[in-house]
Amino acid sequence: MRTLALVTASGAALLTAGAPAPVTLAVAGDPDPALAAPAPAPRPLLPAVPLALVAQVHRAPARAHRSGPASAPARDREGTEVGAAELLARASACEQVSKGEYRTDEAASPTVPVCGAGGAVFWKADLDIDCDGRTTAACNAATDPAFHGDTAFHASDGRPLNAAELPYVVVPAPSGTWDYAKSGIHGGGVVAVVHGEKVEYAVVGDVGPERIIGEASYATAKSLGIDPDPSSGGAPSGVTYILFKGSRVSPVEDHEAAVRTGRALAGEFVRGG
Repeated sequence: MRTLALVTASGAALLTAGAPAPVTLAVAGDPDPALAAPAPAPRPLLPAVPLALVAQVHRAPARAHRSGPASAPARDREGTEVGAAELLARASACEQVSKGEYRTDEAASPTVPVCGAGGAVFWKADLDIDCDGRTTAACNAATDPAFHGDTAFHASDGRPLNAAELPYVVVPAPSGTWDYAKSGIHGGGVVAVVHGEKVEYAVVGDVGPERIIGEASYATAKSLGIDPDPSSGGAPSGVTYILFKGSRVSPVEDHEAAVRTGRALAGEFVRGG
């Protein structure tokens, strides 16, 4: 008589893994060849795939999308490709908005009109150095015989602007010839100043005499490669001032904001916006 015994120790382990437990038969006497045949080997387990690898595969398309050509329009909108030649070409024709013309100096004849086009007003004149505002090593009563310790528009701390550090331009005081405020120009308004092949973005920072035009801060001249010395520096001609209507930087001394805004507005101006 044959005795059959169930061995369940290994079966219990396999049940834990979710596979059916094999049955081992112990037979007394001559084994039945069918019963004595070994059980088939268990199927090998698939190697585990690291989760980090899966995460990398899913993240890869996002990186490719961000680096695609979709970022190009943003650069265009900011005006990063607008150069001096493009700005000068746009400002080559004058549709006069002033009722008369301005002098570049007190002794000069009035020859400079204020023009308008594409959301901006502009004029072409000389560049006299304005050192007014805070007293600094570069701008003070000793370096500038005409030094005045105040500016028409002030920084966020209430103090006058720093002509040695902040690029700003001077607009003529309102008169029957032209009133900058009526043209949408304000203190802190953004200006593109062009000289040769260089463009500097500045703000409206001061107000000058009613009859004279063509003045910018020490910092503006220096950034354009013009001698900034308030006594002997400046440029006798060849400077174009493009003031963008309705623009304003706050605080007025935030030059980086003026540059960002100026590039965007310059792009719109060149494209005829």
